[in-house]
Amino acid sequence: MKTLKTDVIIPAYRPGEEFEKLLERLSAQKYPINKILVMNTEKKFWKETWEQEYPLVEVRHLTKEEFDHGGTRRQAAELSDAEILVFMTQDAMPADRELIGALVGALAENPQAGAAYARQLPKKDCRFLEKYTRSFNYPEQSCLKTEKDVQTYGIKTYFCSNVCAAYDHRIYDEIGGFPEHAIFNEDMIYAGWMVKKGYGVAYVSEARVYHSHNYTCMQQFHRNFDLGVSQAEHPEVFEGVPSEGEGIRLVKKSMAYLLKTGHICLIPGLFLQSASKYAGYFLGKRYKKLSEKMIRSCTMNPEYWKKNK
Repeated sequence: MKTLKTDVIIPAYRPGEEFEKLLERLSAQKYPINKILVMNTEKKFWKETWEQEYPLVEVRHLTKEEFDHGGTRRQAAELSDAEILVFMTQDAMPADRELIGALVGALAENPQAGAAYARQLPKKDCRFLEKYTRSFNYPEQSCLKTEKDVQTYGIKTYFCSNVCAAYDHRIYDEIGGFPEHAIFNEDMIYAGWMVKKGYGVAYVSEARVYHSHNYTCMQQFHRNFDLGVSQAEHPEVFEGVPSEGEGIRLVKKSMAYLLKTGHICLIPGLFLQSASKYAGYFLGKRYKKLSEKMIRSCTMNPEYWKKNK
């Protein structure tokens, strides 16, 4: 396979020891990385020695007010002349030295694929039920999703995660890139635009990162509120392809899994988590009917609403 010029782009905020470990693992990848471009929010939190310790690192500093889920990644893409753009979050950890090669290979081997995202494995501290959710959303089998798969996958046809995902830069420019202003979900919005233009999203199970969260019910509520807002703001992608069906399927599968494994005591928690997710999503989809005060109490991204005002 021809070696394609590849840049890794990471938005960061208050990066610490985990971030340093990420830089170390990226620097040790078998597939050559041209540079690691870090879009760092607030210069005072940046450790300047990282640029000496990891020569691939190049940093751009932003203020908290300047950061935007879509706009910051869009700005980073404009700073790169690489053929492949790999976006990651600062809390994703490559499972091995094959990560970048597996993602780039998936794009190189399938010209229809404009994006390829990695499998997310649970971290050591991941709770029992969240481990199952990881396996539900990131199975062992790779696949390529195109517009013809909407009847099969529904909303998941457009699923792509910037926790770790690679993009063909040529196709990215053709589509127009990430939305300039996004509260959340910029990866899925872009993937939706791309799929509707005839391209595909590759899920690459061989490309693996460790990434998981033990969210509380309130954190799930806030996260899903912003998810609902992102879908309401982009009806050109999400209208007519509801998320509720996939959510119900996850609840049913999780319930069956808890019963099968004898973890009946976790069932009340499953219902509380699911209710929190749905309540947040329901309100987010209808955010235009809410007061500004109500919106600010529901969102996890208050800075977005200051700009949006």
